[in-house]
Amino acid sequence: MKLPKSMHTILFAFLTLLAMMSVSSRPALAHGMSGLPDFTQLVETAGPAVVRIDAVQKRQMKIPQIGMPDLPEGAPFQDLPDMFRKFFEREHGNGNGGTREFESQSLGAGTIISADGYILTNHHVVDGAESLKIHLFDKRELEAKVIGSDPESDIALIKIDATELPVAKIGKSAEIKVGEWVLAIGSPFGFERSATAGIVSATGRHVPGEEGAYNYVRFIQTDVAINPGNSGGPLLNLDGEVVGINSMIYSKSGGYMGLSFAVPIDVAMDVVQQLRSNGKVTRGYLGVLIQPVTRDLAEAFGMDRPRGALVAQVMEDAAAARAGVQVGDVILRFNGQEVASNDSLPPLVGRSPLDRPVAMVVLRDGKQLTLQVRLGELTADVREAMRGSSPVPTDTAALEIKPLGIQVRAIDEETRANGSGLPVTGGVEIVSIAEDAQAAQVLMPGDYLLNLNGDAVLSPAQLQELVAAADLDRPLRLYVRRDDSNLFVAMRLAR
Repeated sequence: MKLPKSMHTILFAFLTLLAMMSVSSRPALAHGMSGLPDFTQLVETAGPAVVRIDAVQKRQMKIPQIGMPDLPEGAPFQDLPDMFRKFFEREHGNGNGGTREFESQSLGAGTIISADGYILTNHHVVDGAESLKIHLFDKRELEAKVIGSDPESDIALIKIDATELPVAKIGKSAEIKVGEWVLAIGSPFGFERSATAGIVSATGRHVPGEEGAYNYVRFIQTDVAINPGNSGGPLLNLDGEVVGINSMIYSKSGGYMGLSFAVPIDVAMDVVQQLRSNGKVTRGYLGVLIQPVTRDLAEAFGMDRPRGALVAQVMEDAAAARAGVQVGDVILRFNGQEVASNDSLPPLVGRSPLDRPVAMVVLRDGKQLTLQVRLGELTADVREAMRGSSPVPTDTAALEIKPLGIQVRAIDEETRANGSGLPVTGGVEIVSIAEDAQAAQVLMPGDYLLNLNGDAVLSPAQLQELVAAADLDRPLRLYVRRDDSNLFVAMRLAR
């Protein structure tokens, strides 16, 4: 059947529109027959900027003192037959114990960030290394020197004497989204320039480290296969841009189990800039101890939902104290950024300027206040001052607070004066807690109860009165000192 001319025009326009939609919906990256991304071009482009790092450390091993039946204990080996003497002296020195020095080698990866030889890697790759040998894409092997290293972020900057090197394309980690494809290139177990792919599993991950390490990094979590030798290598997006520096895995077996973590490139490049300029990294110090806002605490503070960082303690003479921050404030915004949780605050403080006031929004007594704070510098002395311990008194004479299921006693003056961090007056010590009490879920024997619902706890008897007058429709807000820090806890009283 012959179609009218008008129908030909409509059909042509429709087919043209379908073709345009098909073209516009094609992703920029080539896809294979399965519809999955084809990473070949990305590896060819980004691969030359990735290097292998051989780090050599000198370590010492303790050698036991050797005693033998026919020789006085610890005697030299010169009376042994020559063949045996040489063996024992090689393995144990002269037999008198001591230490023996040996070399160990670890592998890592690095990312070239400038044509004149600056390379970005992890702190733990270069930490304690006597020498660093860099294996380039063109098979050259060059010695590198450490420009600077920052254990807090696990970032290090090293340099080789070379020019006209291939340079990695730096992206923006703030723009990555959960679910997008990413690629890692490194040297796992020494297999150079191995590529592995996966997706971004999460962003802003807090990964606790020893003695508070990594407090200033919120890692990118991926399911990209990472193994020893990948550390320091780039995490790339589909545009071939470096969005992270692969740093660690979470594993119960020691091998890859699907949880990999990378330092966001925005954090890494900020560290690099400071290392190049000053040889060290400077971070801001607010001077507060903070804790999470749980659902019960949010309700106790009159908040619509859990968010922000709850101030459990304000350090004397620190920036927060000078700005008027108070215990019980909930920090909601810092330097223009939302504080989603207590883990979000340290990175914001660490990266904020020290030379000018910074705006901080806090929730206090149900109202939002904006405070101006001029940060101090987080130094080694400051870190040490924040550590400490408080003794737990052993006197068990106590008053029972039945609604809470706890026994408390007054704090003796010796404990109060012995560097415990307790206030000059007031507060009670929790001596025991009934096993079936609600308090057993949030309190511990040895805790010092300092405040209840905003009222200072002055004595055991006064605490009884505060509990009796408490509103049963809302959780109790308890402020306690535990070990060397203060914190808030919330609990409900049974009706």
